[in-house]
Amino acid sequence: MLRRSLVLALVLSMTMTTVPARAQRLSYPQAPRGPVVDDYFGTKVADPYRGLEDVDAPATRAWVEAQNALSLPLLAGLPEREAIRQRLTQLWNYERYGLVHKVAGRYFYAKNDGLQNQSVLYVQDGRDGAPRALLDPNLLAADGTVALTDYEVSPDGRWLAYATAAAGSDWNEIRVRGVADAKDQDEVLRRIKFSSIAWTRDAKGFFYSRYPDPPQGGSGGTFDDLAQQKLYYHRVGTPQSEDLLVYAVPEEPKWGYVPKVTEDGRYLVITIWRGSANEYRVHVRDLGDPLQPRLDGPVLKLVDAFEAEYALIGNVGPRLYFRTSLGVERGRIVAVDLDQPAREHWVTVVPEQADTLQHALFAGDGIVALYMRDATSRLRRYALDGKPAGEIALPGLGSVPDLSLGGVQISGHPGDDELFYSYTSFSQPATNYVHDLARNEGRVLQPLRLAFEPSDYVTEQVFYPSVDGTRIPMFITYKKGLKRDNDNPTHLYGYGGFEISLTPSFSVPNLVWMERGGVFAQANLRGGGEYGRAWHEAGTKERKQNVFDDFAAAAKYLISNGWTRSRHLAISGRSNGGLLVGATLNQHPGLFAAALPAVGVMDMLRYHRFTIGWAWAGDYGTAETKEGFDYLRRYSPLHNVRKGTKYPAVLVTTADHDDRVVPGHSYKYTAALQAAQAGDKPILIRIDVKAGHGAGKPVGKLIEEEADKLAFMDHYTR
Repeated sequence: MLRRSLVLALVLSMTMTTVPARAQRLSYPQAPRGPVVDDYFGTKVADPYRGLEDVDAPATRAWVEAQNALSLPLLAGLPEREAIRQRLTQLWNYERYGLVHKVAGRYFYAKNDGLQNQSVLYVQDGRDGAPRALLDPNLLAADGTVALTDYEVSPDGRWLAYATAAAGSDWNEIRVRGVADAKDQDEVLRRIKFSSIAWTRDAKGFFYSRYPDPPQGGSGGTFDDLAQQKLYYHRVGTPQSEDLLVYAVPEEPKWGYVPKVTEDGRYLVITIWRGSANEYRVHVRDLGDPLQPRLDGPVLKLVDAFEAEYALIGNVGPRLYFRTSLGVERGRIVAVDLDQPAREHWVTVVPEQADTLQHALFAGDGIVALYMRDATSRLRRYALDGKPAGEIALPGLGSVPDLSLGGVQISGHPGDDELFYSYTSFSQPATNYVHDLARNEGRVLQPLRLAFEPSDYVTEQVFYPSVDGTRIPMFITYKKGLKRDNDNPTHLYGYGGFEISLTPSFSVPNLVWMERGGVFAQANLRGGGEYGRAWHEAGTKERKQNVFDDFAAAAKYLISNGWTRSRHLAISGRSNGGLLVGATLNQHPGLFAAALPAVGVMDMLRYHRFTIGWAWAGDYGTAETKEGFDYLRRYSPLHNVRKGTKYPAVLVTTADHDDRVVPGHSYKYTAALQAAQAGDKPILIRIDVKAGHGAGKPVGKLIEEEADKLAFMDHYTR
C-alpha cells in the first residue's frame, strides 16, 4: 500500500486533476525501458518497452497505476462527462431480452431489467406459463464480474449446462443445473476455452472441449498458451476426472474441436478448427441408438482438409445438410449422404446467390436461411429439396445480429412451426420476434419500452471509392434535422478483418452521441465478410493495407461530402479494429481530431506469441517469415510511431485481464506514442481492472467506460 500511495502521489504531483487546456502539455509517467533489440532476417528492431509485456512485473503494475492516476481524473474532469453519464444511465435502463430458445415445450431466454450488471436467464413452461428465474449471474459475484457465456438445455428440458467466465476472461467453467429446482449438481468443469456444449439425445451427458491441466509448477493462469485441446464427454452427476476422452489428434497441438449432435441424436459431428480462418475439417461419429449412444465408435473423416467453411444445418436420416463456402464465394447449402460420402455424390440444395449466405437452420418443414445484402439482413425459406418458399419480411434497414458469444440470433427446430429471431438497427434495440412458419405470420414477441423515439433518427447507406477504386459501403446515422455544413462532430467506426461483417446494430453510446448532435458512421471495410471470401481475402496478410486505405477513404468521403471536417472527426475500433485505428492514425495523423483504439493488436511482430494470438496468422501472417516481417513492419502500429509527430487526442483502452489481445499491446503502444507526441493533445490510456476483452462486462462498468470515451470524443471534436 505504501508503494502504491507513493506512485499515485508522484503522478498527481506532476499532472492536473481537471481537464487540460487544449494548448497544455502533459507530463507522462515514465515507462520502464530496456536495451532489447531483435534481429529479423538481418534487420535490427528495437523493442524498448518489452518489459511492459510482463503484466505482473512490479514495474508494469506501477506504470499501470500511474497511467490510471493520470487519465482517470482527467477524464472525470471533462465538463461534458457528467451529463453524458446521466443520459447513458437513463437510456440503458430499459427491459431487454435475449433470443428465445424452445426446448421440450419450455422457453428459455435472458432478460435484463435495465441496469442489472448481468442479464438473468429465465424459463417459461409452455407458451402461457409464468416466467421464473433459472440462473442469476448477479448472485455469483458481488461486483457483477461473473458472466453467463453459454448454455445448452438437455433435449428433455431437465438439465441446463451453462458456462461462466470471471473478470472478462476467455476461460470458462461449466456447471449443470436442474431446470425444475434451479439447483446445481456438484461437478465443476474447468480448463475450458473456445468450446461448445452438445447434449446426447438421452440427456445423460454432453460433449465439450477443454485444454489439459498446466504442467506441474505451471501457473494455470489467465495468460496461458493454448495447445492440445481435446474433446470429452461428461456424464451428469460425475466428477470431471471421470470424463471420457472422445476425440483428439495429439500430433496436431493447435487443432480445436467443436461438437454438435444432430437433432435426432444419431450423429456426432466434429468440426475441427485451426486458427481463425473459416476453413474446417469435418469428422462424423455414428452414435447408434440415440437413447443408448455409442461414444467410442469409428470416425468418418468426411472432410479431411482445411479448405472451406462447413456448418451443420441438420439431417434427414444419414443425409447431412451443410452450409459451405466450398467452390463458391458467397456460400451455398449442400447435402451429403453418409452412405455415399465421397464428394462426387454431394448434392447442391441451395446454390450460391448474389447475396452472402450467413446462416441456415432446419425449422418447421424446411430450411430458413439468413442472407446479407450490402451488410443488411434478408430471411429466406426453402423446402428441403432447395425449392424457394418465400421470404420473411424484416422491418427495415437492419440486421439479424451475429453476436460473438451468442451466435446468430435465430432459433427453431424441425417439425416446430415457431421460429424466433432478433432484429436490430442503428436506432432500434434488439427486439425478439416470433414467426409462425405454417401461417407465415410474424409478430413482436416482447415489446420494448424506450426512453427515446427511434423514428427521430435517419440511417443512410452510401458507397464511396477507396484508393484503388473499390466500392466500399458505409452507413451514416444521425438525428433528423441535422445540417450538412461540415461542422458536425462525427464518429467513424470500423473493423475490417476475420471475415466479420459489420451490420446495423443498436448502441446506447452511439445514440447519446447522436442526441448531442453527432453523426455516427460505420464503414464496411475489406477484410470483413460482407461480400464473401474474396472481400475477406482482399484485407488479409500483404493486402492488409487495403483496410487502412478503405478507412481513410471513408474519413475523406465524410469530409468532402459536407458531413464534417478533420477537426470534428473521431475514429474508433476494437480488437482488430484497434489495430485499424492505430495503423490509420500513424499514416494520417492530421486527418482526425481524436482516436480511440480499444484492446487493439498493436505489436504485429510479436502478436502470435501470446495466448490465442497464433490463431490469427490466417489473417495477418507472422514475422516468422521474411515476407511476413516485411509487410507487417510496414504497418504495425507500435513500429510506425514517429517521434516529433503532432498526433491528435488519443484515448487507448484495455483491460488487465484481457487474455485474448493481451494488454501488453496497448501498454507498449501508449508508451511509444506518449514519448513521440510533439503536439499539445493528450495521449491517455484507460486500463480497466477485473475485466477482459469486453464480453460479459457488467453494465455499471460499461456505463463508466463509455462515459469516459464519449466525453473524450465530445471534448476534442467540438
